[in-house]
Amino acid sequence: MAPATSPVQTSTELPKETTVVVIGAGIVGLTAALTLAERGIPVVVLEKGRVAAEQSSRNLGWCRKMGRSAPDVPMAVAADQLWAEMPQRVGVDVGYRQAGIMYLARTEAEMEMHRGWMKSVSDLSLDSKLLSAGEIDGLVPDGKGQWAGGIFTASDGRAEPTLAPSAIANAAARLGVPIIENCAVRTLSRSGGRVTGVVTERGEIRCSEVLLAAGLWSRKFLANLGISLPTLPLVSSVMRTAPMDGPTEIAVGGPDFSFRKRQDGGYTVTQRGALGAPLMLDHLLIGMRYLHMLRQQRSLLRISLGKDFLDDIKMPRRWGPKSVSPFERIRTMDPPADEGINAEAIRNLVAAWPAFKDMVVQEVWAGMMDITPDSLPAIGRIDSIPGFTIATGFSGHGFGTGPAAGQLAADLVTNAPPIVDPRPYKLERFG
Repeated sequence: MAPATSPVQTSTELPKETTVVVIGAGIVGLTAALTLAERGIPVVVLEKGRVAAEQSSRNLGWCRKMGRSAPDVPMAVAADQLWAEMPQRVGVDVGYRQAGIMYLARTEAEMEMHRGWMKSVSDLSLDSKLLSAGEIDGLVPDGKGQWAGGIFTASDGRAEPTLAPSAIANAAARLGVPIIENCAVRTLSRSGGRVTGVVTERGEIRCSEVLLAAGLWSRKFLANLGISLPTLPLVSSVMRTAPMDGPTEIAVGGPDFSFRKRQDGGYTVTQRGALGAPLMLDHLLIGMRYLHMLRQQRSLLRISLGKDFLDDIKMPRRWGPKSVSPFERIRTMDPPADEGINAEAIRNLVAAWPAFKDMVVQEVWAGMMDITPDSLPAIGRIDSIPGFTIATGFSGHGFGTGPAAGQLAADLVTNAPPIVDPRPYKLERFG
């Protein structure tokens, strides 16, 4: 089950027309809708299931620049400012705190990776710095781990995934944006090749622009239109502890654990060195694109072949406007948490910081992420379908940049000056 989110003001009546339809009520689609509404542009958000029920509420809540590839850093920098302004913008504290993020290294090889990243972003004026083992102990006391060193970015932070998307949705609703749950979009309506609306399971909405921000489901939606978006699924298992005293407000990522303080006083904990990798048909179709990633990160992947593969095989790959779509068959992707991976996280964390030995796990969940071959999202206009824009493929780290990514999508939809350079995110880079 997904963690419980704050209530959202939704609508039940399907409008006959609007200017922009946003497909997907995750943090990116909701921020885009709020931005459009603030600019006086009529917009409707359509969600096949519930608002923020998938990765937007299941992620770790980290808002980081550290570790991102250089082309993605400007988006993260822009998001910092938008996160800081969010309480005033939406009228709710969404838990954003610039308490810093730290990565730890056990070996010199891991430290060399951090040095390489620092070199790759040396011209971007970040406040990231390398740490010695002694400096780690000073920032996060009472640890027992043996560290070769680490890296720390004080201006990185966190926000609450169970609060922020709902707050953004409610702010958009107050500006007149209908947010309609349990209403899957099956396909686009077009005339002369251009978008004229969307066909939903409940009927058609006429519009002149469509933004697809459907996360994991975007690949299927686009494939039905003859457009290729390479994404493959990975599953992250997560735990929430009861309120407790902890060693720091800093979010800490070790090689095989991570933890960060929550607004409710507990901690969000994961096994940072293990991700579920359920095999799907798409692994056979596009898996060769990921060979470089597999070589670098094979040790992180817990590959499995089972019911997920069989269910995926049965799912239709093509459908028409009058056919039941995959988005109606599965309203919410809700993978089970891996008990073994979570047990590893607890053991590894307690060995490094014994203060966690008495922690009480109150909730577990898992989230399925959509990973692109370069771990960067696809954000841009689709030239072959005028009036159609996408913002998807965030590869498990879109929550932190979500406010800026949503604004960028809104900028592109309306041909406004973009908040950041959109060229690194063009779909065409995949060929």
